[in-house]
Amino acid sequence: MPRQRSAFSDTAMPLFAPDTAGATASSVPVEPVAGKLPSYIRDHRKRLRERFMTGGQGAMPEYELLELILFRAIPRQDVKPLARRLMDAFGDLNRVITAPAARLRDIDGVGDAVVLELKLVEAAATRMARARVMHRPVISSWDALIDYCHTAMAHRETEQFRVLFLDRKNILIADEEQASGTVDHVPVYPREVVRRALELNASALILVHNHPSGDPTPSEADIAMTGRIQAAAEALSITLHDHLIIGKERELSFRATGLL
Repeated sequence: MPRQRSAFSDTAMPLFAPDTAGATASSVPVEPVAGKLPSYIRDHRKRLRERFMTGGQGAMPEYELLELILFRAIPRQDVKPLARRLMDAFGDLNRVITAPAARLRDIDGVGDAVVLELKLVEAAATRMARARVMHRPVISSWDALIDYCHTAMAHRETEQFRVLFLDRKNILIADEEQASGTVDHVPVYPREVVRRALELNASALILVHNHPSGDPTPSEADIAMTGRIQAAAEALSITLHDHLIIGKERELSFRATGLL
């Protein structure tokens, strides 16, 4: 009877060919025979998996969690050097996962398979956070809404402007990116925001954008733009509840700070 493959098999086929771009003699072990990993890499992977299954994420530093993510993308190499390079380049696990694909590919050893795994993790995290707020009253799920905004936007390297559209019961009916821009500017057109609200039959709005610098303090341009959107919305009996600016570690609410 043929031996069954373990659920954690290191010989499972990846979605892309394993990444070997930029590999060096110091970071890649001798090519394994017959598709098997060298014992020291196999044992290391086994220990990390067992520690994660026993103690969860709290039992592991971020670079080891990154190693676990990289195992599938690079099934036949030691991924620890690459995990270290990624952490050194971007600073922490969140920034690695949310880094633009082009910047990830600048790192020695990163190819399509690694980018795919990281972007899958990012997509799953964003979808899970979004599911906790969509089609629910915003007021009763405000903390979850803030968590979602941080997950989706806090670590982006360019500005993104989103609008959350609410119905007359303040239930979130749509969350849409309206524009994206550079590291310190994003073009926003009030008429487009209001036009989309009318299309969705929305009764209220929450504006959200991020500051890649990490500091959520609003600029004069942020304040002026908010005033223009508020005026355009009020003319059509649409309420602007708030404008949130998302920084790396905290957010700023126009409503809470008296700017709205």
